[in-house]
Amino acid sequence: MQILVINSGSSSIKFQVIQMPLGSVVCSGLVERIGLDNAKIVYKVEGNKHEKITAIPDHKVGLELVANYLLDSDIGVITSTSDIKAVGHRVVHGGSKFSKTVEVNDQVKQEIKELFDLAPLHNPANLEGIQVAEEIFKEAKQVVVFDTAFHQTIPVEAYKYAIPNEFLEAHKIRLYGFHGTSHKYVTEQAREYLGEEKSKKIISIHLGNGCSITAVKEGKSIDHSLGFAPMNGLIMGTRCGDIDPSVVFYLMKSLGYSIEEANDLLNKKSGMFGLTGYSDNRDIQAAANNGDVSCQEALLMNAYRIKKFIGAYASALNGLDAIVFTAGIGENSSETRSSACEAMDFLGIKLDVSKNEIRSDEIREIQADDSKVKILVIPTNEEAEIAKQAFELLN
Repeated sequence: MQILVINSGSSSIKFQVIQMPLGSVVCSGLVERIGLDNAKIVYKVEGNKHEKITAIPDHKVGLELVANYLLDSDIGVITSTSDIKAVGHRVVHGGSKFSKTVEVNDQVKQEIKELFDLAPLHNPANLEGIQVAEEIFKEAKQVVVFDTAFHQTIPVEAYKYAIPNEFLEAHKIRLYGFHGTSHKYVTEQAREYLGEEKSKKIISIHLGNGCSITAVKEGKSIDHSLGFAPMNGLIMGTRCGDIDPSVVFYLMKSLGYSIEEANDLLNKKSGMFGLTGYSDNRDIQAAANNGDVSCQEALLMNAYRIKKFIGAYASALNGLDAIVFTAGIGENSSETRSSACEAMDFLGIKLDVSKNEIRSDEIREIQADDSKVKILVIPTNEEAEIAKQAFELLN
């Protein structure tokens, strides 16, 4: 069965065609800068990369371009859109209604829409990807994998907020957790790599434009840094992470911010971007190396926040077998990993500097020989996890 996996973001579409149950990638690619005249599509097949810069006004045009590549007589991988038996979609927020992967219907789409306010940067784009895929791949089953599903095992003492019970009972206000598809994938990889007896207590650290950290006990999420919506916890590219709620009230009452302006500030203009003027970690690191004090301070803040969560989750797990770094920054920034592990020997975390500098697409260990805790770098593959879950649902 050929499954097309779509990860539809606000201005991008990641895609892969995966042959199941083998899990082999037939082709992959990325549509980026949607909405601009210089948008780009990258298509990779059989070791070759094809790129095109063109105007892509919306997601429909972007996905039509993807379909054209898939159907191309020379470099395509299908002869008809009906060759795609299922389309797997990533959706960030599933609320309390979805604890597992589901097939799309009108009710599912309506539920995703009702959660727009809780994931304003993600759910609208996710839903648009589903609707466009329905138009193009009419015969395929549309399947949704929710980022929140993996965290449904978090116990009540961790997911419940200390506000009147009625807000949980009537309005479902609680910690939901995100990046679950990534955390699930890398912790399963870690447990397979280390063996179940040596991987009962894992901290998974997903560092990209969005960042989160999860405590995983015997393969199940028991606590997580993101909460009701994907804004709190670690410092992110444009999102503030943990902040005293009083700051929000002050913005509105004393500084005259509207609800929309405060939300825009904390979601889109804060985080590393607000601290440095850059949202890309590579730019921040380069500027810091050149003496930019704001960037140096931001990197210190970022590492400190990660270390605080590692300490808290080691306590929640009552020990620690391994920590896992993943996603764009976690996999590629040796500086971030080094800073996050610095002066953590009390917890048995000791990094090997030379191992940390090695770049690889494989699972690798970067801890020192005398480190009590394994430190792993595991490339995430949300697309593979989505294809796996879609295949299992349909079979």
